[in-house]
Amino acid sequence: MSLLSRFFGVGDSASDEPESLRRIAVELEELEPERARFLAAFAYVLARVAHADLQVDASEVAAMQRTLSELADLPEAEARLAVQIAVHQTVAIGASHDYLVTREFRRMTDKSERLRLMRCVLAVAAADDVISSEETAEVLQIGEELGFTRPEVYSLRLEYRDKIAELRLLDGERRD
Repeated sequence: MSLLSRFFGVGDSASDEPESLRRIAVELEELEPERARFLAAFAYVLARVAHADLQVDASEVAAMQRTLSELADLPEAEARLAVQIAVHQTVAIGASHDYLVTREFRRMTDKSERLRLMRCVLAVAAADDVISSEETAEVLQIGEELGFTRPEVYSLRLEYRDKIAELRLLDGERRD
């Protein structure tokens, strides 16, 4: 059973997975199992916020790879593989697994790791220079699923105040 089917519940047999995903999954399976699960869940949650507006653009993919490499302290090759899998899975199965993956990440991590993930989630949401209302809603949902209160999530989100669409509108109205 591949990492994709074991962790994400898709592709019950190797023949159900596209060749590119089989190659990526094989490479991830060579990692220590707990590391692979952490990596897969972290990347999936990032892809979840990137796909909140039903598209994942190049700036978001680059931000996911960068945040996995820098903030999650992952080697570049692992980050690239994780992002490829996560984006594919988020687009392919989306909301049906969002809560399950996020809940699993919460179960296997401590608060500092969840806080690091939330900062990465916000960095990905802001990658295209604006945090849309759809992304804000997804950020709040992810935060709650990770055990953060709304005020805690709003506080983290303020680090990106200049990128929040709703606040940009308010600021624009004040200038008029």
